[in-house]
Amino acid sequence: MQREPFGMSVGASRLQQAERAFGGGSRYLLRDLFTPLDTLLASGGDPRLALDPHTRLNSYGCAPSPAPDVWNFASSTASPISQAAYDRAALAREELVHKSLFDEVEVAFDSRCEDMRDELRGHLQLSPQVDVVFSPSGTDSQLHALFLARAVLGAPPLTIVVGADQTGSGTAHTARGRHFSTMTASGFSVRKDGAIAGLAGDSIVLPLLNAAPGLAPRLDADSAVFRAVESAIARGAPVLLQIMDSSKLGWRAPSAACLDEIARRWSDKVQVVVDACQMRLGRRRLRSYLDRGYMVLITGSKFFGGPAFSGALLVPKGLSRSLDRGVEIAPGLLDYADRSDWPKAWSTLRSCFERRPNFGQWLRWEAALAEIGSYYAVPGAFRARALAELAAGIESMIALTPSLAAVPTVLERAGVDDEEFARATIFPFALLRDGKPVSIAETSAVHRALACDMNDDVKGSAADRRVAAQRCLVGQPVRLERPDGKPQAVLRLCVGARLVTEAWLADAAQAQRNLQHILDRIAHVLVKIELLLDRGAAAAVPEKSAFEV
Repeated sequence: MQREPFGMSVGASRLQQAERAFGGGSRYLLRDLFTPLDTLLASGGDPRLALDPHTRLNSYGCAPSPAPDVWNFASSTASPISQAAYDRAALAREELVHKSLFDEVEVAFDSRCEDMRDELRGHLQLSPQVDVVFSPSGTDSQLHALFLARAVLGAPPLTIVVGADQTGSGTAHTARGRHFSTMTASGFSVRKDGAIAGLAGDSIVLPLLNAAPGLAPRLDADSAVFRAVESAIARGAPVLLQIMDSSKLGWRAPSAACLDEIARRWSDKVQVVVDACQMRLGRRRLRSYLDRGYMVLITGSKFFGGPAFSGALLVPKGLSRSLDRGVEIAPGLLDYADRSDWPKAWSTLRSCFERRPNFGQWLRWEAALAEIGSYYAVPGAFRARALAELAAGIESMIALTPSLAAVPTVLERAGVDDEEFARATIFPFALLRDGKPVSIAETSAVHRALACDMNDDVKGSAADRRVAAQRCLVGQPVRLERPDGKPQAVLRLCVGARLVTEAWLADAAQAQRNLQHILDRIAHVLVKIELLLDRGAAAAVPEKSAFEV
């Protein structure tokens, strides 16, 4: 936009800037920012973010505005937005409107995105040389990683996905460079599983579930990963190795020793990307991945509890330098990103993309940054103690609940110091009746019923009805294919950052009482599950609901 001549009054300049913005001089009009905040927060994602017209909830059972009466233990899936995060999004919108009166909306938006990169690096204690590529979701970020891997490796790679049975459903498509939905976050209609121009390729999936009876991690994960890489290299294909830290069940693979051996043999033929979208890893562990030259997929919407659909790809400085020389753009990627998603330092690559601000993605990241900042403002000693105490309490309660069967929560935690994440924060369990797992359909029904007021459907004492009335979210059912029998589903109790943030007080005694209060609520959730299974009340919840698997 051409600047006003020197000497023009500020008032006149602001008025004329606004008139041009509202008059169509910019494709992305200032008026878009005056859309109701709830609508903006639910925009700029794929169809899973759309609100049900009756419940006003998205497919994860979350509203775009705070829901303080809903107990949330679902951070492995999605969390309702907190009041503090909602307030930050509202303030960020006001500030961008104000700045847009002095400059183009796109210019002000681009500058804010760059500031957010700095803020995220600061919270995660990352080097300024680590670049951040924003996206609407971790699934979108997988496409960014595939594109960058092709540029670094100099050829289309074979993607090997570790933990394919416990990652996002879209990974089966993105690993092969294919559309994972019927519409992109930018609003372009596409054919699900159709090839993305310039990205389509092949993939191999490696599940983490043991083939033997029972729900347990496979013991040969390292050898399976190594064999897959070795076979691909022997066929002449470079490899994009997507490793897991951590999965929907809290598992990790492969081990650091396995990755060291792969690097020793094929450092120039394998690019590693870490699926850390759950963000259940310490900052030292995160930095160690980047120091090794790995890309890292993250979100602000899992452990940290920001609203669903806020993704990012962390790119180590070595890869960033190689991209300074310019890369051949994948035409299909243009439908998946805006210029502001890419760091300003990548000027050549950025110039290929339109200025198409995704206000929903931006505001969800604003909300997520509020949560991330609040979490790391809590002293590290309390964060570690809180996560350890909550883990011990949850594990004990699941073990003592007759209708629940715990699933192992840890696959590999040796090596890098993982700070407060030395203990698990996802606690999966199967539902049992007469000692046998219930069906996937009943597990899904229980999940839906937990999120509803079931007071009228549970017949019993007043105390039972009070338990049944409480709305609570737990992690969506994970479907596990069993090589030795029928598929099975497990639910998950999750400890997220917000539980720690809200429990913290300088008064140690009160902080301890706050942690006990959280455990009391979790016990309440487990009692509600018992009531639902015992009374068959979950069947009263319609199958067509916002809480489908």
